[in-house]
Amino acid sequence: MPLIVRDHTWTQNQNTVYISVPLKGVKTANVHVICTDEYLKVSFPPFLFEIFLFGPINEEKSEARIGNGVAVFTLQKRTDELWEQLFTNIDKDKQKHIREQAILKVQEKEAEKSKAKATRIQQEKKYALETMMKLENEERDRIQKMKDEECAKATAQLDFWRETQRKTAEENENQQKLQRTGTNNNQLVYQKTERANATPAVTLLHNTGNTTSGQISRKQKPKDLPAPRSAGCIKISFTPRVFPTALRESRVPEEEEWLKKQAEARRAVDTDLAELSDLKEEERNPDWLKEKGDKLFMAGNYLAAVNAYNLAIKLNRKIPALFSNRAACHLKLRNLHKAIEDSSQALELLTPAVAANAPARLKAHVRRGTAFCELELYVEGLQDYQAALDIDPHNVALQADTDKIREIIQGTT
Repeated sequence: MPLIVRDHTWTQNQNTVYISVPLKGVKTANVHVICTDEYLKVSFPPFLFEIFLFGPINEEKSEARIGNGVAVFTLQKRTDELWEQLFTNIDKDKQKHIREQAILKVQEKEAEKSKAKATRIQQEKKYALETMMKLENEERDRIQKMKDEECAKATAQLDFWRETQRKTAEENENQQKLQRTGTNNNQLVYQKTERANATPAVTLLHNTGNTTSGQISRKQKPKDLPAPRSAGCIKISFTPRVFPTALRESRVPEEEEWLKKQAEARRAVDTDLAELSDLKEEERNPDWLKEKGDKLFMAGNYLAAVNAYNLAIKLNRKIPALFSNRAACHLKLRNLHKAIEDSSQALELLTPAVAANAPARLKAHVRRGTAFCELELYVEGLQDYQAALDIDPHNVALQADTDKIREIIQGTT
């Protein structure tokens, strides 16, 4: 039963009532007020102050100030008059009815506030989306304008180049015509000279009658011939094809998978790694390194355990437990983002989900969920904890942690 507060004080004038309620040392955060036009309730557990007002008030214009160990209420009267007393005595049924009406009214106001808040948030989201779309359209228009300008510039340059080529071709053609015209003129002059020189020779042959000694040799004009082309050798090199099959028979996904396996195989047998130079042959085993890391983790030497798991992963990246255990080490070292990455890699390797890998998947989900919660990403953490709970629904501790995360999310919203 609450303790009823009766040591309150009040004063009034024609249009206002002032009520002072002591809070008895209770924090202001724990004070709850319900006020209607005929009812006032102040609850601050374990104390309670409740009155049914003598006359109606205007609750919209009334005020409440809580602080310094006292709650002061300024209530505006609906009619300007002095009250005979602060509260009125009514039967219990009417008091119950007034309380219920007051609670309903408060609930309706809270619902209206929530609805108005949701509407405001929706409008803000809509405005943000419209603003983003507007910015994207402006950016798209700017890029398109730049493209158009570049295209126009390239087109102008191409037209200029074509015009230059056309003029050059015309000039070359004119020069060739001039050369051909000059050559023809030279041939005509040469033929006339030949005929002029040939007449005396014929006369001389006719007069002497000696056809052997009377021949006249004439020198022909040498022709200008281009020099012979020099011999050369053009070397052609082809990119070597890594995949052994012919290109016409190849398939890209199979090739990529094959290349990936080959790289992992080379990495597994590579004995030149600086980290492995001091290890014995039997110590270059991922399973041995995993056991070593587990022992170091149990001893609390998390950095050394991470180093052991790192070497094991370099030798073989197909063991999910290496990534899951390294994630546990990162959790201890507060490397939360690395813990999330390793847990995700372990879950990716633990596919398909079967009963045999259920315990490993449960650990990976819990570790990733813990990292998310440490980063205050409770929604993502709850998803991982729920996935782990689906794997082991009878785990009491896991159920308790899941409920706790859900309460945190509901409290923040």
